[in-house]
Amino acid sequence: MLPFKYTECKPNYLKEVRHNIMLMDLTMYHPDDILVKVDRAGMAVSLESRIPLLDKDVVEFAWRLPLRYKYEKGVTKKVLRNVLYKYVPKEWMELPKRGFSIPISKWLREPALKQWAEELIDRETLGRQGILNTDVVWRIWEDYIHRGQWRIQIWYILMFQQWMREREG
Repeated sequence: MLPFKYTECKPNYLKEVRHNIMLMDLTMYHPDDILVKVDRAGMAVSLESRIPLLDKDVVEFAWRLPLRYKYEKGVTKKVLRNVLYKYVPKEWMELPKRGFSIPISKWLREPALKQWAEELIDRETLGRQGILNTDVVWRIWEDYIHRGQWRIQIWYILMFQQWMREREG
């Protein structure tokens, strides 16, 4: 559902590529991806979350703005940035985007978690279980520690081994 009446748009409004991208974000990407993730994360910790920039009036206002107020010379969200510059230091606003992933690569090299990981993949334990190839697991672990390779694979191995530990009691 559009946040405005299509008849309110100037003729050929959606022929502009950026308007089409904005519409796809609003009608598909946000509700099917980003907003789902925010909602699930909030529900997981009993937190009621709000997305104030998706307020109906804000969205309608943004859609009516000429494109030059939204994007110019590679700068996006111009109107929003100009408002925020009054309240937030510009150098903070110009920082590159960063995700919210945890620094597991760094953490697994620190003594406490490294010890935990190596206990999970202990050669004797792996041999007793007979599920994973001990030599391969340790080659992956060494490559991970010394060269930063196999990050995802080592995490899956560790999670499997933690599950096995809890299962075995």
